[in-house]
Amino acid sequence: MAWLTREPTGVRDLTVRAVLFKGTRDLLPIYALYGVLFADYGLSTAQISLLLAIWSVTAFLLEVPSGAWADTVSRRLLLVLSCVLQAACFALWMLVPSFVGFALGFVVWGIAGALESGTFEALIYDDLVARGEPSAYARIMGWTRGAQESTVLVAILAAAPLFAIGGYALVGWVSVGVGLVHTLTALALPSAPVAISATAVDDLDDEPAPGPLGPHVKPGVASAGAAQSNSHGSTSSRYLSMLQTGLSEALHVQRVRRGVLLGALLYGVTAFDEYFGLLAVSGGASTSTSALLVGITVAGSLIGSLLAGRTEVVSSRTLAIALFGAGILFIAGALAVGVAAGPVLVWVGFIGIGIAYGIDFNAEVIVGARLQDAIEGPARATVTSVSGLLSEIVALGVFAFVAAATQWLAMSTTIALLGSVLLVAAAVTPTWLPPRHVAAPGTTENETPDHG
Repeated sequence: MAWLTREPTGVRDLTVRAVLFKGTRDLLPIYALYGVLFADYGLSTAQISLLLAIWSVTAFLLEVPSGAWADTVSRRLLLVLSCVLQAACFALWMLVPSFVGFALGFVVWGIAGALESGTFEALIYDDLVARGEPSAYARIMGWTRGAQESTVLVAILAAAPLFAIGGYALVGWVSVGVGLVHTLTALALPSAPVAISATAVDDLDDEPAPGPLGPHVKPGVASAGAAQSNSHGSTSSRYLSMLQTGLSEALHVQRVRRGVLLGALLYGVTAFDEYFGLLAVSGGASTSTSALLVGITVAGSLIGSLLAGRTEVVSSRTLAIALFGAGILFIAGALAVGVAAGPVLVWVGFIGIGIAYGIDFNAEVIVGARLQDAIEGPARATVTSVSGLLSEIVALGVFAFVAAATQWLAMSTTIALLGSVLLVAAAVTPTWLPPRHVAAPGTTENETPDHG
């Protein structure tokens, strides 16, 4: 327990804690079976769709407001609350297995997801800034994303034997237990304050003049400790101030706005992975083989995430070329599955899709790191949540497009068309990717524009 209560002693210690937090977040065997659970308790397809909509809308509505809350109160406390709520969702499902119980659980889970989104990223980045190590952010985010992808696979594989032993009850209560373990990992995260004071930032512009404290701190901006001691006004007024500041920076500071949009585009379009299984089956693969083919794409996202710490230094032009290649591979892979005359072409097509998927995940981590570098105001979690909100909109657009396009087009053609989004991302990356900040000799942080 002593490890949980003390602050991380270095970047490596912080990395371990961050990986444990994100890894336990998705180590949930209930993931693999909750759709079947609902059906077995008598819910219709329409009712299940309504439950998913309740989940999505809850997270959507609270995404930005919860980000402002994370900029107002303890971020670690909010992450602990998020973990407890996630565990409570599955407990509700086990105790009240009905439409009402499932709906209440999804509302609670939606709140939990909104509290975590943006909060975790802001907490880790500000802690790294306090250590003078912001360049480690991309590497840590890559490892945490890799941990998520790995534990999802473990959880899905664990669901079958757990169900065979104890049915839905064992699967559900194990998921509750994992949620409680997840809460312990949240307690082990740092209690880093925001990097600068909200009251010291009256307005932000595209090119703030460097002050004597450095390029990211204007004259008169207090340290984190002073910011907390000098804060004034009620919690509600501070909350509204953070909400306004974060939205203003996300909308009006050009490099931040472009980073928000690019990150949302790259992450939101990954909603196409919901259709990889259907794509495999449409190419003639069996149900068991389709799971292996989808596993190729998961391996791609895992490798892409783990390499983000090494590729974060690439220029915007290089990243654009990589995304363009990913778009071509994705389109060609999807079309190859559609015209496959045998299993070999299906596998080749999914290998291409897996590589493209990995490049997209890698690019999304890089853009997320550059966005954190670009944010100069105190409402870091709010700005990050705006990107999360927009990525949800992109994902909804993907779902709507597939629902409409498959009325006239084959699944392979529909998925191939979604690959064009990667080509669009490649086209805008040279101008939308925020510049990278690197440490200059004798300083902890300096801004070096990346002209590609």
